[in-house]
Amino acid sequence: FTNRKEQNSPIGGWGAFNNMKQILFFLFISSNLFAQNLVVQTANGKVEGSATADKSVRIFKGIPFATPPVGDLRWKAPQPPKNWSGVLKCNEFSASPIQNKPAPFMCWTEEFIAQPEPLSEDCLYLNIWTTVKNEKQPVFVWIYGGGLSSGSANCAIYDGEEMAKKGVVFVSINYRVGVLGFMAHPELTKESGYNASGNYGFLDQMEALKWIQKNISAFGGDPNNVTIAGQSAGSFSVNALVASPLAKGLFHKAIAQSGGLLSNRLSGNLAESEQQGVKFMQKTGVNSIAELRNKTAVEVQNLVGNEFRFGNTLDGYFLPTNLYEHFEKGLHNDVPLLTGWVTGDGALMGNTPITLEKYQNEAKTNYGDKSEVFLNIFPAKNDEEAKASKTKLGMFQFAALPSHLWAGFNKKSKSYLYQFSHVPPDKPDFPNYGAFHTAEVPYALHSLKKWNRTWQPTDWDLENIMSSYWVNFAKTSNPNGKDLPEWKVYDKATGNIIELGDKVILKEASFKKELDFLEMTRK
Repeated sequence: FTNRKEQNSPIGGWGAFNNMKQILFFLFISSNLFAQNLVVQTANGKVEGSATADKSVRIFKGIPFATPPVGDLRWKAPQPPKNWSGVLKCNEFSASPIQNKPAPFMCWTEEFIAQPEPLSEDCLYLNIWTTVKNEKQPVFVWIYGGGLSSGSANCAIYDGEEMAKKGVVFVSINYRVGVLGFMAHPELTKESGYNASGNYGFLDQMEALKWIQKNISAFGGDPNNVTIAGQSAGSFSVNALVASPLAKGLFHKAIAQSGGLLSNRLSGNLAESEQQGVKFMQKTGVNSIAELRNKTAVEVQNLVGNEFRFGNTLDGYFLPTNLYEHFEKGLHNDVPLLTGWVTGDGALMGNTPITLEKYQNEAKTNYGDKSEVFLNIFPAKNDEEAKASKTKLGMFQFAALPSHLWAGFNKKSKSYLYQFSHVPPDKPDFPNYGAFHTAEVPYALHSLKKWNRTWQPTDWDLENIMSSYWVNFAKTSNPNGKDLPEWKVYDKATGNIIELGDKVILKEASFKKELDFLEMTRK
């Protein structure tokens, strides 16, 4: 920019002055260009986001992906968002879906809860973290857990900044939960136009994926390389989307953490789900869906109490009526799969005290002439061992068996299985739950800094390894990469499962006898 004479000028000379002008001009242009990058044109209108302090990541919070499901749209499939004029400011999270308090339920503790309120029926918004504008990076879509009755995309551990820095466009989405998201009713089935009802939360997730197909390229994402990922009920949701014929082509890989529909939990056929809706309406004291829609969302939610639990419906529309047979025949969306569980998942099956005698009697009732085989695999010599085996069995039934079955049904695509056993460091004056349900999420999403514990080098190392696995899988369908322990493909013969503990170790056939037995005796 300057000649040699100017470069050798003393400080304060014309050369330095010209250099300073050029630097300031460059910063001005760069600042303006970056500001322009914060405004993105979507199919429905312009949105303006914000950025991290170092301007490395652009963040868009609260982008509408559907028309608010209020009024006559309550208990209906989501509708595309309406267009808007001007620029929509998208620098704050939207409201979380209506749910019971405390909300959202993220684990046994309430550590992960981070500003879930306000709660609103108007909740169908998504959030995007991206480091690029014109490139086509893999898209990583996060679906929260909460038993299909609670949850929110705005929890701190779902922050997508660090994942974006690793090379994906990170998207988190809201969906309706509980009575507003999953209630079925004969009247709703009749008015639907597709002879089914319920599963509105799943339809919300699918609507978000449709929005991503239309718009994510404007944020630097590749609509032809979308990974759906979720934990607990988010894992159930991923399983549902993989099962649904309606979701075909909207995603290309799946990550399912702790749980799946093949466990037969939270499921019912259409008639069963409709009767649950009928009973709920009877409790409310109204005689029609129209009257129920006239109540506020808070009034409806308050009537739920502990009496009703709304889950997914095998409706023959979004989900097949026979889920196991659907997968067994290979009718699901066969995409690459990364799935697994946490050793503490078994506690979700209940912590009812059990004696050795009761445990042995349950074995005879549940497994009949195979009960001796069962007791050899899940042994117990006293009450304490009976409790431990019961908890281990719960872990397998809730999460490990569904992962094993799903991987076996994937004939076209490869599957990778893990077990997370690392125990987060203790927190003063707080119970130690071990490797509890949900504990793996901030490691996988590279968000430990959003969780207040005294982290050790082992934790930071595991966070980097797990998030790298997850990002690599989103990029290439293979979690392996440079400087990472090898993670081999899972099949029933070898039973390769990677242990994500204090050390990351690949284990062969470590749970083969348990999984083979439970698959053989599955009801």
